Amino acid sequence: MASSIKKRAVNTQSGNDGEFNMDEEIQADFEGRNLEVQDFDGIRQLLRQLFLKEHVDVTQLSDMLIAQEGVGSVLKQSWNEDEVDEDDDTLTEALDVFGVTTVFNLTSHLETPVVQQLFALLVQRLSTETSDEAVKNKITNILESSQKLGLLINERFINLPPKIADPLLTSLQAEISRMEKRDASYKFDYLVLICKMYKPKGGKSNVIFSNAEEEIFDKEAEVSIEYNVTSQCDTGLAGQWEEEDSEMIPYRRILFIQGNKFPAIVQKVKAFVS
Repeated sequence: MASSIKKRAVNTQSGNDGEFNMDEEIQADFEGRNLEVQDFDGIRQLLRQLFLKEHVDVTQLSDMLIAQEGVGSVLKQSWNEDEVDEDDDTLTEALDVFGVTTVFNLTSHLETPVVQQLFALLVQRLSTETSDEAVKNKITNILESSQKLGLLINERFINLPPKIADPLLTSLQAEISRMEKRDASYKFDYLVLICKMYKPKGGKSNVIFSNAEEEIFDKEAEVSIEYNVTSQCDTGLAGQWEEEDSEMIPYRRILFIQGNKFPAIVQKVKAFVS
């Protein structure tokens, strides 16, 4: 079982009909646990919010993440079995997956449909989202020449604070180090991280990362590309922002990070969130 991870966090995902109530704060303890079969629906939901309508089979990816034993954690609310009735709604909430932090070994599964879809997504976005030949050549070289490539997944519900990322990433780093000793394919040449972020409408330069700690990864990335995903959202952003706020446009930024930088990045995240 993954090492226990507990942090006090603010969960604001509450309100009628699943809407966010930004004025309500609920204190809750969370812990990281191994990915298990019963986490399938929760993991798939988190992957859907990352990939939106991209042609990526999140069902197969969820299954493969769970099958990749000993790597990564799901974030769940802590609970005491002796204090919770099996018919109580509290138990249902405790079993919910609030986040997933793991790495998927792409190189070891090159022939699977979902990995081929992921590579197709990267190649397609590279061809359509940048005209910078140096960027294109660099990413193409990474995709074609890297012997060991991993997809870093760092997903959670909105409004869970970035402090929760510290123990999750620290645990993942330790698990990758253990896996390297048994399977050399986990000594990744590069990690690919797809970040959710927002930009103000009107071309202003400031960017908001959905997971604040991913700004650290962004600064350490060797190369990246980004793309607007407004057309993939089921509803527009109208109504999600206060009248005095600038309208924020959703983007995805794909980072390519040297694998040997991961331990140092984890330490920088630890300092950032503290």
